[in-house]
Amino acid sequence: MENVATSGTTVKTAPYKSSVFLNTLTPKFYVALTGTSSLISGLILIFEWWYFRKYGTSFIEQVSVSHLRPLLGGVENSSSTGLFSSVNGDTEPRTNVAECKVWRNPLNLFRGAEYSRYTWVTGKEPLTYYDMNLSAQDYQTFFLGDTQQLKPEDAVMQKGWRERNPQARIRAAYQAIELNRECAAAYVLLAEEEATTITEAERLFKQALKSAGKDTNLVVYIKRRLAMCARKLGRIKEAAKMMRDLMKEFPLLGMLNIHENLLEALLELQAYADVQAVLAKYDDISLPKSATICYTSALLKARAVSDKFSPEAASRRGLSTAEMNAVEAIHRAVEFNPHVPKYLLEMKSLILPPEHILKRGDSEAVAYAFFHLQHWKRAEGALNLLHCTWEGTFRIIPYPLEKGHLFYPYPGCTETADRELLPSFHEVSVYPKKELPFFILFTAGLCSFCAMLAMLTHQFPELMGVFVKAFFSTLFAPLGFFADKMESFMPSCLWHQLTNV
Repeated sequence: MENVATSGTTVKTAPYKSSVFLNTLTPKFYVALTGTSSLISGLILIFEWWYFRKYGTSFIEQVSVSHLRPLLGGVENSSSTGLFSSVNGDTEPRTNVAECKVWRNPLNLFRGAEYSRYTWVTGKEPLTYYDMNLSAQDYQTFFLGDTQQLKPEDAVMQKGWRERNPQARIRAAYQAIELNRECAAAYVLLAEEEATTITEAERLFKQALKSAGKDTNLVVYIKRRLAMCARKLGRIKEAAKMMRDLMKEFPLLGMLNIHENLLEALLELQAYADVQAVLAKYDDISLPKSATICYTSALLKARAVSDKFSPEAASRRGLSTAEMNAVEAIHRAVEFNPHVPKYLLEMKSLILPPEHILKRGDSEAVAYAFFHLQHWKRAEGALNLLHCTWEGTFRIIPYPLEKGHLFYPYPGCTETADRELLPSFHEVSVYPKKELPFFILFTAGLCSFCAMLAMLTHQFPELMGVFVKAFFSTLFAPLGFFADKMESFMPSCLWHQLTNV
């Protein structure tokens, strides 16, 4: 019988011992506990916020999905299967890979004459290593062709394009010229990298054209850059003629988007009829779109009505047919690339455009606005019409990642690619805006709650002590009740054996 009594007493005194332990805790302990909890949750919050701002996702969520979920038997995310998914043993490219294809910027600047000047003045690098590496691959593919039959100077240039240091690339070009005075690719590199003025770059490109012979790729590239030199030097009519001739001579090279260079030159000449003629050819449903195509079309339609457009008058009488066409063109352009309006309206600061762009992404928006902002400013009232109407696009497509209106759904991979293409000092525009992850909100609430408890415990130690004791007593009350019920239902010898263990 003594054993039975002992076991029953042990069970009944468990809640008593916990209450004694709580009574021995001082208010200083509670202040230290809540303060430490607030500090830890605050540090987690800061890290989570930094990670979200840098990578666009929650670190805790990413770790749980990538590492914990597979361990618990969950299905891995489809994004972790790589660039190609296997179906019946065959590899097929995923849709979003094609959507996020990176294109060479048709109006990319000259490194020596333009990008380098920016670096000299600001001390910042306008181009990312990823962007320059893509350019090196372009040059090798475009100029060197078959790597099985490389001449000695071509082998030097192949290595030179891959050099990360600009001076090393320039030295490689001079080494190639020593091997062959007619090495056109070497003169191209010197024009791009060493020439510090557009005039000097033009001279080197002319030398390269003489040495290019019948190499189609070299000839097309050099003539296009010569046309761009003429455009930058103010010889705009000559530049437009060179671009037209190039498009007629090589009509199959439409993927180079030379028509975008022509559109910009014609806009500078204010030859709007010629601009419309180019758009009629390239703004076709069967051809790939770009921000230049969509926004230039919107500019022409806006220009026809913007000088007399008034939001107040339009709200009273309604939109005319011409105004409706202009608004629809703006909505179409904004749906294609929603990042452009903030740059045209100067709500975001511009930077130098990258050498490669992602269609529908922030990189394309930067490149377009950099060259075309002046044309929108020249059309009286065009920016005002854009300001009044562009946000209406988002009411037409409330779920852009799931369903589009005039185009395919907006690709979800643009932010990641744009962060690789644009320099780190530029704040990448994100569309659609991401909601804060749950764990950031949770840690923010936890940090605030713990900080509030710490402050209240410090200010009112006795009152908070009574509150905490009452809280834990209430929390442990079901345990005591459960223990009493278990004692009445279970044999006493079992409790004795459990207590001995």
